[in-house]
Amino acid sequence: MKTQVKQHLTDLEIALRVHNLWEATPPSAEALANDEPFCVSTLSATQWLQWIFLPRMHALLEANAELPRNFAISPYLEEALKDLDYLQALNAPLVKLETLLKSE
Repeated sequence: MKTQVKQHLTDLEIALRVHNLWEATPPSAEALANDEPFCVSTLSATQWLQWIFLPRMHALLEANAELPRNFAISPYLEEALKDLDYLQALNAPLVKLETLLKSE
């Protein structure tokens, strides 16, 4: 399962890069420290994926820690990116992760 999770995370990063959404400069420490869900008032959805979600998931994998279960990021993306042509490209790997990490 760890290999599949890594692949879906890689696919998400590739989608961000292909659509020129990957940023070279991180947001401010204050923006990253926002305690609202998805840092909604300080980060865009794609920034949250790049600077919060991907690093945390990679850190959990590297530490052989328990991965989150039963999470739902795709509904947020569907709303936040609803009018953008790259929604499906970003959402597809997330839906695969959500499905893979559902508790049985």
